[in-house]
Amino acid sequence: MRFDWLYHESGRIAELFVWHLGLSVIPVLIGLALALPLGWIAQRAGFFRSTLLGAAGLLYTIPSLALFVLLPLVLGTRILDPLNVVVALTVYALALLVRTVSDGLDSVSPDVLQAASAMGYRRPARLLQVELPLAVPVIAAGLRVAVVSNVSIVSVAALVGTPQLGLLFTQGLQLQFLTPIVAGIVLCVALAAFLDGLVLFIAHCLTPWQPGRVGK
Repeated sequence: MRFDWLYHESGRIAELFVWHLGLSVIPVLIGLALALPLGWIAQRAGFFRSTLLGAAGLLYTIPSLALFVLLPLVLGTRILDPLNVVVALTVYALALLVRTVSDGLDSVSPDVLQAASAMGYRRPARLLQVELPLAVPVIAAGLRVAVVSNVSIVSVAALVGTPQLGLLFTQGLQLQFLTPIVAGIVLCVALAAFLDGLVLFIAHCLTPWQPGRVGK
């Protein structure tokens, strides 16, 4: 390890870290916002539920590099535009979270739903005030997978030149220099662990009635 190189490049590495953080988190937030209504629809789709969830799952099988290359043609953006990465990772987050939201709503006991209806909750209020809060532990487990996956997939965008920690890998390979590769791996693992812990913390705060059960 060349610590003098790390010190000299610390400003650029910090900038790449911030880019990596943004490109990992923003798509998950957009994906969750889209997955909530789609997961609700899938959970109530009856016979077509498996078809909808299967179609959403197929989105995750699209190779990330192919998506990064194709999206500029579809969106009319430049190949280096970070918007391509945001859209691609939103697709992957959506593919994971639609099933998670559907399963989370499914995890709510029918007895609880009947009790809520008996107390006067109408459908929208029951969904927002009863079903979604009780589904938080399951949804949080899916969010943990989505956010950690995004931290990993973002690195692939280095092959099309998008700024983030993956550029340390390509730089290390081109120069046959191990220090930036090790630094990139350590920072990616640290970022994934931080975001995973953050999701756990937020879910714990939202479910005080289930301490320590989130993600188990």
